[in-house]
Amino acid sequence: MVVLLLRSKFDFYIIISFVIIITSSSSLSQSNQYCDSGIGYSDSTCGNGIGSLNSKLLIKGGTVVNANHKHLADVYVEDGIIVAVNPNIRVGDDVTVIDATGKFVMPGGIDPHTHLEFEFMGTETVDDFFSGQAAALAGGTTMHIDFVIPRNGNLTAGFEAYEKKAKKSCMDYGFHMAITKWDEAVSREMELMVKEKGINSFKFFMAYKGSLMINDELLLEGLKKCKSLGALAMVHAENGDAVHEGQNRMTELGITGPEGHALSRPAVLEGEATARAIRLAEFVNTPLYVVHVMSIDALEEIAKARKSGQRVIGEPVVSGLVLDESWLWHPDFETAAKYVMSPPIRKRGHDKALQAALSTGVLQLVGTDHCAFNSTQKAFGIEDFRKIPNGVNGIEERMHLVWDTLVESGQISVTDYVRLTSTECARIFNIYPRKGAILPGSDADIIILNPNSSFEITSKSHHSRLDTNVYEGRTGKGKVEVTIAGGRIVWENNELKVTPGVGKYIEMAPFNYLFDGVDKKDAIYLNSLQAPVKRVKS
Repeated sequence: MVVLLLRSKFDFYIIISFVIIITSSSSLSQSNQYCDSGIGYSDSTCGNGIGSLNSKLLIKGGTVVNANHKHLADVYVEDGIIVAVNPNIRVGDDVTVIDATGKFVMPGGIDPHTHLEFEFMGTETVDDFFSGQAAALAGGTTMHIDFVIPRNGNLTAGFEAYEKKAKKSCMDYGFHMAITKWDEAVSREMELMVKEKGINSFKFFMAYKGSLMINDELLLEGLKKCKSLGALAMVHAENGDAVHEGQNRMTELGITGPEGHALSRPAVLEGEATARAIRLAEFVNTPLYVVHVMSIDALEEIAKARKSGQRVIGEPVVSGLVLDESWLWHPDFETAAKYVMSPPIRKRGHDKALQAALSTGVLQLVGTDHCAFNSTQKAFGIEDFRKIPNGVNGIEERMHLVWDTLVESGQISVTDYVRLTSTECARIFNIYPRKGAILPGSDADIIILNPNSSFEITSKSHHSRLDTNVYEGRTGKGKVEVTIAGGRIVWENNELKVTPGVGKYIEMAPFNYLFDGVDKKDAIYLNSLQAPVKRVKS
């Protein structure tokens, strides 16, 4: 047994973990090999223990990059916390030294949008809180925020279920909470989640009629409650009623394959729902976060709202930035089905528009919506696209693809990259500068990226349990060579060293920066009413 004392700037934690001996899989043709109770991870291994056991690290000679500045400096880490960021730091022989000369030293990525161990459409995603997080670490992401789904509308039951799922975590994580019904009990539970459980965001599904979808009345009640609690309202913006009609239309036309998924929920329905959510949030005067923005239609609504001064955050996901819908027309069902997600991946042109919106600040950060269903699960819909479980991978690929797509093309700077993949997420969810920064006192969640190294994505070498990959065969420049999570070296030399149970739940406080000035705007509104009018009774 290994007993470690890991310090954060807020609390002391004692983490007790059994050392798991890792054995490699006997078949390299298996693309879904994973590290779990002794099963190897493809071409890399999980190693033994929980990464480097030395509590003191020095990252030497690299270019330290934060969201607003980069400079040559060393980074000294002790007990999981960044202690110093200065040039030419001298240390003793008891410190592990990592040479980062010619490389970028950056905050680990934070993925704001994942679905691990998610029960959906009659099945469950194949990546749990261990395999999904291990994949994330191999790709340079050191924290993610997952979505808790209530149990029969009960928020507490949902939270407790996800607490159990997350016990196997190997990196830090947080939770959003979905709202799927409305009554006084839900309203009270929202308050409990914010005040006692560390949740500061609630998601409302405007799609998935008959399961997760809510109506406008519920959305309005939810927006008002979010405002009073200082919690961020999030929406999956598609017109669920119209999507249902589109699905019926496609089946009546005999279109039952994966292409029917895209045809049944066109971009106009995403744009309509985005506009409606934005206007309702404006009516209530509360900030809004639009998840997985996939189309020009949606981003134009966000741009218009932001230009008017409204507090709206737009989150594209990596699949929407680098893929197009043509894959859904592939003649092989297995190939086409793996690209089914909602909102759908759009026609060529939407991807470039989303990239440009990130570079100009119209959209603020990049997620993945990692929701991994394997080819067997996708085949549930081989006769009816409506039964194909919706979701694609991305938790491991995001950092590399954003770098190659946006930095290598000159669309964004290195500091922009840190902002889009880490810092802005930390600011929005009120965990900055504990997360999202290379600063003294910040958690030692750090990556070392070599801009001159290259990567290749394949399902045989990735670390997800998926047997497919929507980015199969993609290559590019800029590779995460080292990942440090909580001061532990967990990814180095293409070797993954992780153990379930060491990840921490990160509580997130309400009233982030988006709420600054909301009360003043309310006061201005009330003063502008010139009502009620006092009339003389005759």
